[in-house]
Amino acid sequence: MTLKEKLIILADSAKYDASCSSSGSSIKNNNGLGNTSFSGICHSFSNDGRCISLLKILMTNCCIFDCKYCLNRQSNNIKRAIFTPEEICKITINFYKRNYIEGLFLSSGIIKNANYTMEKMIETITLLRKKYHFIGYIHAKAIPGASEYLIKKLGSLVNRLSANLELCQEKNLKLLAPNKNQQKVNNIMEFIKENQNKNFTPAGQSTQVIIGATKETDLDILKTSESLYQKYRLKRVFYSAYIPVNKDKLLPMINAPLKREHRLYQADWLIRFYKYKSSNLLDKNNPNFNILIDPKADYALRHLENFPKEINKASYYELLQIPGIGLTSAQKIIKSRKYFTLKFSDLKNMGISLKRAKYFIICNGQYYLNKEFFQKDFIMQNLKMLELNTTYNKEVQLSLFNE
Repeated sequence: MTLKEKLIILADSAKYDASCSSSGSSIKNNNGLGNTSFSGICHSFSNDGRCISLLKILMTNCCIFDCKYCLNRQSNNIKRAIFTPEEICKITINFYKRNYIEGLFLSSGIIKNANYTMEKMIETITLLRKKYHFIGYIHAKAIPGASEYLIKKLGSLVNRLSANLELCQEKNLKLLAPNKNQQKVNNIMEFIKENQNKNFTPAGQSTQVIIGATKETDLDILKTSESLYQKYRLKRVFYSAYIPVNKDKLLPMINAPLKREHRLYQADWLIRFYKYKSSNLLDKNNPNFNILIDPKADYALRHLENFPKEINKASYYELLQIPGIGLTSAQKIIKSRKYFTLKFSDLKNMGISLKRAKYFIICNGQYYLNKEFFQKDFIMQNLKMLELNTTYNKEVQLSLFNE
């Protein structure tokens, strides 16, 4: 098998791992720019905000596990391939020299056992670092069940390590992935947290959760993510909408909505940066988001008794509860109202968008519309229309300046 044939197989086999910022889109390229569906290149972000292109491959798609939702499961009759450490180095360096990539995302199926697989990954990355003197970004997947010695050795070679949780509830993991053990994943996360420093996984750790393969609600998923952030100081929880690649009576045969994945990412952002809690956003009576509107608007509409908020009196965190008001906008409002009483025209002049916010605020006692329009159904209908109308029109040339 040629190197190119291996690359096609093992890049394609890696596309279901969402533990880096890859697109889940399947839009076809019809004589346009870019391609979101062809696998091989993914993207991550550095601490200074730069987008980094990564070569995303499996070391092998041979696997001794038989996870029901996985394309590479042992019982599947698919083309198999395995890279040698030298081949991975050759591809990575050649891609880097051609400016296709800035780093590597390396994962693998389980060969023989967890320790053997980790040893081969360590051999590969050691070769890349020592022989080829590659000092670029490397994200590797730790194999649950591998020894702490091997995890520490791999973590000393890479920028980020991740261990995939995959399913939130252990009973579902046992049902769909009987070879896997949630505690082994937790053990890796704990070990990385306890040992992280500038010489060991300096970019931290992440994990992936599959959405829609089982019946976990959005609340179940967010509670799990919230717990992971608190217990293990994860940098990111990645959400991957389930795609039916295998036929099995225990699995749904339809794709999970990408919109649901998107709403969970938005809610995750609220938890990490806006001080929301999963219990604020959802509850047992409303365990799933309305996918037609964003989670903050969904929360606001279910708690209209707390709105509209007076822009000139609301605290910083109350401002952050207003749909359409972000961190920067809230800071601008706090600073500006020290000097004068804010009106709607002032907010516009400050560059604060009122598309969503106008339904949930008052300025100096005045509501943007007539007060009788402050009704859940009216606001919901307008927010849904706003979501539909924000789709990018490919016929319109983007301007370099605001118009």
